[in-house]
Amino acid sequence: MIPRVAIVGGGISGLAAAYWLVARSEESRLPVEVVVLEAAPRIGGAITTEERDGFILEGGPDSFLTEKPWALELARRLGLEHRLIGTNEAYRRTYVARGNQLYPLPEGFLLLAPTRLWPFATSPLFSWRGKFRMAAEIFLPRRIPRDDESLASFVERRFGREALARVAQPLVGGIYLANAQKLSLRSTMPRFLTMEEQHRSIILAMRAQARAARAAGSGARWSLFASFDRGLQLLVDALAARLGTGRVRCSTEVVRLEKAKAHWQLVTKAGEVLLADAVVLALPAFRSAKLLLLASPSLAKELEQIPTLPSMTVNLAYQAAAMHRQLAGFGVVIPRTEGMLTWATTLSHLKYPGRAPEGMLLIRAFLGGEDEAELLHWDDERLVLTVRREVEPLLGIDRAPVLVRVHRHPETMPLYQVGHLQRVQRIEELARTEPTLALAGNSYYGVGIPDCIRVGEQAAEKIWRALSNSPWRSPARSETGDRPTASPTPVDSYHRR
Repeated sequence: MIPRVAIVGGGISGLAAAYWLVARSEESRLPVEVVVLEAAPRIGGAITTEERDGFILEGGPDSFLTEKPWALELARRLGLEHRLIGTNEAYRRTYVARGNQLYPLPEGFLLLAPTRLWPFATSPLFSWRGKFRMAAEIFLPRRIPRDDESLASFVERRFGREALARVAQPLVGGIYLANAQKLSLRSTMPRFLTMEEQHRSIILAMRAQARAARAAGSGARWSLFASFDRGLQLLVDALAARLGTGRVRCSTEVVRLEKAKAHWQLVTKAGEVLLADAVVLALPAFRSAKLLLLASPSLAKELEQIPTLPSMTVNLAYQAAAMHRQLAGFGVVIPRTEGMLTWATTLSHLKYPGRAPEGMLLIRAFLGGEDEAELLHWDDERLVLTVRREVEPLLGIDRAPVLVRVHRHPETMPLYQVGHLQRVQRIEELARTEPTLALAGNSYYGVGIPDCIRVGEQAAEKIWRALSNSPWRSPARSETGDRPTASPTPVDSYHRR
């Protein structure tokens, strides 16, 4: 008999886990039955790409980090490397909104700190008092808190309040849709903590890294961010094609998970009962918590403490003549101090080639977060009018859009609060007591696509080890909840065939 693995959740983590198991099974010739159960009518989670009237509209993320290798590696394994594209080199600049003006981040300014003196000194984005306070970071002593601290606390103690309000909060907020006061430094930006530990000064550490990169010559084929020529949906479609028919079931919501002797019993909203030898929960943490209330109350209690925030993406297409402000970049972040609901905008037609027809513009706006959850309930017209009222004056647009598309994601963004990693460590310790249960998704070790792929693959590897190293019983293939029949053959025996 063949062991069955049920993967609950068909986002990128769940699909990566399923593909890892199928590929490993084929390579080793050890049969494993894999089924992905997705509550929505489609797979991919927040990744969704539409092609309309010559536009490529991303409803969720539009790119992934190339510094983290797991997305690039998966693309290569799927044969998609020739479809990868980098960002437009001529427009790799980010602007910060202040008043009704846009100020470019100084050249060489890397997220939190300047690496080049003259562009920073001459930038109108900061006051002279703010510049002196930021430059003073070079002389500050090393101070490593024993416990986790907020990102806001770190930035303020190293660079001052102005750096936090004008740069750090809008840049990080555009990623996590959250106030920096609530975000864990160790979970969101651990590299800066490492810099302080190893080099004392963040500015000196980043300048040294920049010099080393220039001296070595990066030789990098990709920019910091990459996508696919027809959008990120290409990755989801390729995974679905590799999994083949029969392994993915959409519109199948699992509402209860129980231990049934040596197996797991999954109950769907429709009342269907499925039996599996192992389970991967590739869901938001609070969703996994609800399923585990009976099977593992202690684990469920920890999981439910990780909040999940809503997000919304609004795509607006215009004729090129509608925009009168010339920008040499493709990103605009908006500080919370500006009093707007929009966190950031992307000029998609500049960021990647082929996103808009000739003579057209494509703007993406991002909203959501803990304090704006009510926006989910606004109708499209109200949401679009709000975005237009905030974004069009900033970009110098004086005409109505010719195409609008709104995407809502009620459960897409985890909030990595201070102390998040300690909670995740407790979750891992509790999960170790269940070798045939694994957790995946963006609730734990990163919100980006590479992070989700990595966690999904690690979950699959845990399940593979459990099936390979322990005797197992294969569940009955009927869907009636009958008690599974015993199988005398452990997975290990396949190695001897």
